[in-house]
Amino acid sequence: MTSDADPRLLDEPTDELLDWHRGVVADHDDPFEAAKRLTDRLGAHLDDEGRAEVGFWTPELAEAGVPADEVYLEVLTPPADVDPATTDAREVTFRRERVPLRREGEYHWGVVAGVRAGTRDRLGSLYHLTYRREGEWHVVTDPVAHSVPFGAFGPAELYDLERLDETRADREYFESLGTDDERVPTTEHDGLPRVDPAVSMLEIHPGTATESGSLAGLAEVYEEIARKQRAGEPLDLWERNFAGYDAIQVMPVEPLTENEETQAYWTVVEESDDELTAAVARPNMLNWGYDIVVSAFSAPNPAILESGRPDELVDFIAACHDLPRPIRVVFDVALGHADDRGAELLSDRYVLGPGMYGKHLDYTEPTARAVFLEMQKRKMDFGADGIRVDGAQDFTSYDEETGEMYHDDDFLAEMDAVTQEVAGTEYRPWMIYEDGRPWPREDWELASSYRALIEQHPHSFQWSPITFAHNTPALLTFWATKWWRVREVGEFGGNWLTGVANHDTVRRGTQIDPTVEFNQSPVNPYLGDDYPETLDAAYDNPATAMLFHCFLPGVPMDFVHANMRAPWGFVRDTDPEWNVKVVADESNFLFWQVRDEQFADPAHFRRVKDLGFDSVEELHSFMDALAGTVDATDYELDVMAAMLSAMDQPLGDDLSAADLEAYADAWMRDVYDFANLTHWHDDQSDARTAARLATREFRHDRPWLRDDLMDEDYFTYRHPTDGTVLYYGFRESPAHDEQLLFAANMEGVPVEVSPASLAADAADDENAPDIPTEGWEPALTAPNVAEDTAVELDNADAIVWRRAP
Repeated sequence: MTSDADPRLLDEPTDELLDWHRGVVADHDDPFEAAKRLTDRLGAHLDDEGRAEVGFWTPELAEAGVPADEVYLEVLTPPADVDPATTDAREVTFRRERVPLRREGEYHWGVVAGVRAGTRDRLGSLYHLTYRREGEWHVVTDPVAHSVPFGAFGPAELYDLERLDETRADREYFESLGTDDERVPTTEHDGLPRVDPAVSMLEIHPGTATESGSLAGLAEVYEEIARKQRAGEPLDLWERNFAGYDAIQVMPVEPLTENEETQAYWTVVEESDDELTAAVARPNMLNWGYDIVVSAFSAPNPAILESGRPDELVDFIAACHDLPRPIRVVFDVALGHADDRGAELLSDRYVLGPGMYGKHLDYTEPTARAVFLEMQKRKMDFGADGIRVDGAQDFTSYDEETGEMYHDDDFLAEMDAVTQEVAGTEYRPWMIYEDGRPWPREDWELASSYRALIEQHPHSFQWSPITFAHNTPALLTFWATKWWRVREVGEFGGNWLTGVANHDTVRRGTQIDPTVEFNQSPVNPYLGDDYPETLDAAYDNPATAMLFHCFLPGVPMDFVHANMRAPWGFVRDTDPEWNVKVVADESNFLFWQVRDEQFADPAHFRRVKDLGFDSVEELHSFMDALAGTVDATDYELDVMAAMLSAMDQPLGDDLSAADLEAYADAWMRDVYDFANLTHWHDDQSDARTAARLATREFRHDRPWLRDDLMDEDYFTYRHPTDGTVLYYGFRESPAHDEQLLFAANMEGVPVEVSPASLAADAADDENAPDIPTEGWEPALTAPNVAEDTAVELDNADAIVWRRAP
């Protein structure tokens, strides 16, 4: 057991740890293989006797000539009553001890007694490595920490992971892997079970999905859904948007960068040799999740932990696993880059140099490569069923011989090889890659196969082209011009994530300038009477939902904000100067997402109203001008402010760069609040949400639909279109006990269809099978479509007929 006695180094256990290190190095000629063994014990862990075993990779200390006897583990023991859940800043005084560590090569190790481990009920001792150089003290944070209650820029917390694992509520779920249970995954050559792919999946942003913006809030949603399902009670209309899936992809749950000028959750106020007083708070930031600093990646993001405890992530996963039909949880892993501030926390050996999204990581450095994989393993060991690798095309390395960058597929293969261990069960997760190579080549949308990693790892999945790149369904002719990509889903999309709605596509949709008359298709006039209605219907309509859930192969994925027809945009806060650029790029959000009556609601846009903006029109004018000055000035804030001072706008006639930064902060916070789904619970349609839920259940009743179309199946669109892009197709189950006939008006004027008319249309194609004309019954229809054999499909309507062969 741990105690609150003074922390102290234990010499004999530390000597054993150093002997182990030397043995690992001696046994491995390959530095990377040795590093994989060593990194497994980095960070801070409780050993079997309740002592803290700690290790740091510190190449910069050895390179700088820091004496080994000037390196310490600094332990900061909090008062017993500190509540890590509190977001209000307050000063806390910690007991401070520095415990000497031992150096071995580029590492520092130690076994330390007297360190308090954190649990669900209390904050544990905080720690970091500290060293003295030329009379100055410096700090090295733990990049593989399991808990950072005050953010990645504060010290880590020693956490009792064994207790967390032993008390998790879903232990039976993991223990059942590899048994005859209905959740049994496939077995691979190494004997480890791999979690099967889902039938359908929902993407969720934890920060805006519930009023609390926390994983606890999400757990409550699914606990209530489970309760109602078991009791046979109807779900609320808004709850239907979360139900009917057997997987959830949560957007990144890693600790994020912090706005250096406005966010400080750990600030040292006063210190002495035996005490340290810091202003602390649980982070309360707004971000979509991809602005990570990589350091502390293995810990949950404290900003979405209502309790401030890592247990909350496990509780959310357990709530998903406890549904009558368990829901797999997929982590969205963004290890393809680091925000610029990551360089403040990471050794230079982790970073190759500047990159497209901040810092480009060095995947060729053996120890850094091993640490990245260890971060992945530790995060996934919280109990994730699957992993989605964000931007796999960004994992590139430098070839010194050719002087060119190359896709580091060997590292991606190492990511695929990582195994998880939860509740005593070792398993392999469902593997998903987002990969658009040859991105960033200019023709990447045309040239990418979206299959490069599937071909290397046949068990893996990738985001499909429709899901990844082709993301403007609010524009007319989208479904006609993207037919070639949709057709690919039918031909070989069985290992693709499909669907048009996700965090990036909806965001991209809001960036379109609907007033542009050239260089893009016009806005689809059939989807809605105004721009918000059009955007809502573009990413959530019966034709699209039924195309991907009721007919095409792969795993359909929806975005909960699209399901709710709620606003969503580019929500992030990294630094004041860059925020202005982000907001300027989002100027068209007003067209697509904000109605006059919504802006007039006192609950929305309170901050920009306080700045003097009284109407959407006034905001439009200012945002258009702001966007224009970005291009005109090459993004020089002072010059932008001077130009905007000349126009009639509420911010005054003597604007400064600071004024623009304040406006950007107000705008982003208002948009973040506006996007919170609790505002839209009462706006849900009974018919629409019931139809979408029935569509997902249709898929779950027919898991064979995930497989590629067979030779006897058929999928096409009617041409000439005659004003309607009509997709239709025919599929037969592998058991030959059911045939399906699908038809959807993807865009255009109403069209009449029937099994007989579709069979006649297909008869003109010599490659089409003979589609039966008799025996068809409606199996699923859009809300406005009659349940009949001959129907009229309006824009975005669809129908599926079924028959027994």
